[in-house]
Amino acid sequence: MQNTDSHSQATHPTIGSTLGQKRPDGLFGWQVTSNDITVRVVPEFLPERSSPEQFFFSYAYHVTITNNATVPVQLLGRTWLITDGTGFLDTVEGDGVVGEQPWIQPGQSYQYTSGCPLRTPTGNMRGWYHFQTVRGAEFSSRIPLFFLRPDSIKQ
Repeated sequence: MQNTDSHSQATHPTIGSTLGQKRPDGLFGWQVTSNDITVRVVPEFLPERSSPEQFFFSYAYHVTITNNATVPVQLLGRTWLITDGTGFLDTVEGDGVVGEQPWIQPGQSYQYTSGCPLRTPTGNMRGWYHFQTVRGAEFSSRIPLFFLRPDSIKQ
């Protein structure tokens, strides 16, 4: 699948955008739009599922994928680049998300929540979602770089 990321616009929560504002639950989010797909990610530290003394830090990430195109698209798979606090990079690829390969209609969104364990208290994630149109044309859209930090996510 080719990554035709020629029309992307990233938004970071510290640059005075709506993403710089807290949601009612106090969480921040990151988003990027590329190839008519907007991907918004809100990470969340899970202290009740973490064990710092055993070097285990658990995070959830809440994703909203919005189809801004004029045709339906199917999410085929994803590629995640996960970096922990030591700089160790892990690449995770697979079909769909949370066991699904949903079709997203024009103007509609698909939401899911998944998780990521780390060996360090901090890290980051970024990547691509891979799609196809109803005519079978495949393309990729960026997943924004976002940060996993237990002390700075809820404020």
